[in-house]
Amino acid sequence: MDNDERARQLWEEGTQRLTQGEPEEAEKLFEQSLAAKPTAEGYTYHGWAISYLGRLEEAIEDCKKAITLDPDFGNPYNDIGVYLMQLGRLEEAIPWLERAKSARRYEPRHFPYSNLGHIHEQKGRWVEALQQYKEALRLRPDSQSAREAIGRLRGRLN
Repeated sequence: MDNDERARQLWEEGTQRLTQGEPEEAEKLFEQSLAAKPTAEGYTYHGWAISYLGRLEEAIEDCKKAITLDPDFGNPYNDIGVYLMQLGRLEEAIPWLERAKSARRYEPRHFPYSNLGHIHEQKGRWVEALQQYKEALRLRPDSQSAREAIGRLRGRLN
């Protein structure tokens, strides 16, 4: 197995551990992945793991490293936006989420729209929030959270 395959295998395993609620184990796997070969995915997912451990500033730095390696990979842009939101730096999050929307390589594409909707809603910018949630729903028609947000905002705007 070459380094590319080994790095991918490790970050895929780390992702599974993280979704199973094991951020410490996931962090170790992502570090092994990065040691095998630094990748945008490895840095992004390492940041995701350490964000669960409350290390948001470090997670942001990991995402910036990911962007340096692959500026077309949208996940780290969205993740930086989310970490900034968690830090209460909503306005600072907006440009990162906007960049995620236009990234060439990004799934699930509806996330930055939902996140921007949330920011605009928190700021009382309901029309802008509604536009973002509608686009999230267009991209992900089964998004219950976007559907609920649209209903909530329509109630406020009427």
